[in-house]
Amino acid sequence: MLGREHYFFDELKDMDEEEIISGFIKQYYINCLDLPNKIMLRYDLEEKDSIEKWLTSKAGRKVELRSPQKGEKLRFVEMAELNSKITLENKSKDKTEILTELKDVLSLEKIPLKIESFDISNISGNFMVAGMCVAVNGVIKRNLSRRFRIKTVFGQDDPRCMEEVVTRRIKHSLENPNGGFGTLPDLILADGGITQIRAIKKALKETNVEIPVFGMVKDNHHSTRALEDENRHEFPISEKLFLFITSLQDEVHKTAIEYHIKVRDREMTKSKLDYIEGIGEKKRTLLLKEFGSVKKIKEAKIEELTKIKGINEALAKKIKDEL
Repeated sequence: MLGREHYFFDELKDMDEEEIISGFIKQYYINCLDLPNKIMLRYDLEEKDSIEKWLTSKAGRKVELRSPQKGEKLRFVEMAELNSKITLENKSKDKTEILTELKDVLSLEKIPLKIESFDISNISGNFMVAGMCVAVNGVIKRNLSRRFRIKTVFGQDDPRCMEEVVTRRIKHSLENPNGGFGTLPDLILADGGITQIRAIKKALKETNVEIPVFGMVKDNHHSTRALEDENRHEFPISEKLFLFITSLQDEVHKTAIEYHIKVRDREMTKSKLDYIEGIGEKKRTLLLKEFGSVKKIKEAKIEELTKIKGINEALAKKIKDEL
């Protein structure tokens, strides 16, 4: 074996091994320019013939999927399987070491198996949203990420936004432990300074919950360089822990920013029609399709508007008045 590449996948519990291998082969070789003549597998796949035809057509020569039962080729397959198991064990060991270090550095009572991080995103107090990302056993779980639209804060006030979001998140678990948010985290990390940490602690106090809270201190390049508590006491971190915390910071920042962009774009593309009671998405689409623009709808006659399905004379007059 001359080379080795490793790929890790989460949330595969509902898939059998054949599904995983078959799906991986199709994803791996779709962009591969240097296709092999033979691909050795632990066992035959149900899709073997169709995959072989696809790879043969792609390569311009015969490509075979083989499942050796004896000899040197079987030993190669067994070696690959053993290597993958060792790699997975080492990866799990690394995660355990990182979480143990995090516990020791922050003097936590227990290893933080579930960590949640929060970030606020807005432009001058407009389109205010928040992102939450979750790491379980040292692995970021994107399916557990959550997005929040700020409901009670108006204007630029990130700490109050943070307090609102964390309060809502905590209440979800208190009211429904088996719901989408699951159990409470062992540790909360804020993508912000002292004010964010204190805002989270205020939310925890109001919900009568005790969870350790720390902030991710950034350098001039917006990368995490240390962790800090509400008293501005910094906790230096190793390179491995730095990489883990940075990945959390990047993930929560990405979640918040992407949702902010989505909300902003959706709000900015709304027309005056969206604010007229009685005009839903279907009627709005029909109106714009028929007249081409809000300006043309405004200039249309009542009888022209009533030709649109679902719009009676009263609604047509209302549209004219509102526009």
